[in-house]
Amino acid sequence: MTLYIIVLVISIALVLGAVWGLYGHFPKRIEGFVLAVSGGALIVAVMLELLQPAAKTASLWVVIPCFLTGSAVFVLIDMAIHRIGKGGKGGGLLAAVILDGVPENLALGVSLIGTGPGAALSLAGSIFLSNLPEAAGGAREMERNGLSKAKALGLWTATAAVLALTAIAGNFFLSNVAPFWLALIKSFAAGAVISSLATEVFPEAYEDDHRAAGVAISIGLAIAFVLHTVGQG
Repeated sequence: MTLYIIVLVISIALVLGAVWGLYGHFPKRIEGFVLAVSGGALIVAVMLELLQPAAKTASLWVVIPCFLTGSAVFVLIDMAIHRIGKGGKGGGLLAAVILDGVPENLALGVSLIGTGPGAALSLAGSIFLSNLPEAAGGAREMERNGLSKAKALGLWTATAAVLALTAIAGNFFLSNVAPFWLALIKSFAAGAVISSLATEVFPEAYEDDHRAAGVAISIGLAIAFVLHTVGQG
């Protein structure tokens, strides 16, 4: 039940973000600040909820190559998506968000295996924070490129459903996988998320609100660390 509640909350964030982007009128600096906060939170979540548990199960000589592989795979696929989506009606951006969200939500589902609900609190909270501004920016870009508000909102709602199913599938189908293989999956997902921060999140956040981006990232780090500490308690 805990998994479904968490998945529902972070999926709703995508829909709310799309509504924000299509119908809201927030200053770019505020959007950049929120985006930077979410990026900072995800850094902590990746380190403490994915890499650190993986390193306790598998050797660093296995974890680090998987982490770097996940990072490289994200970058290569992301480059291809942006080439294909260039000039389209936001399809490339939507695909990039899905590519980013699949490892995040898969990792969320995996992180709940064999642990209490508090263990995934930091990761879930960080994904929630990142989904809001990402969906807002994506939906707004789709509208600028000629897509109607209804169609853009429908696409983001469908994306939320796909990512929710990914988290549930990760928890359900991988529940009997050996801890060693779970460690590899977590490491790979961690690499993909970190690359998404470097290529998608932080550049946009700095562009929108470069004066306060550093402070916003620090706030995100602090929030995620508090969530992790509470979850461990």
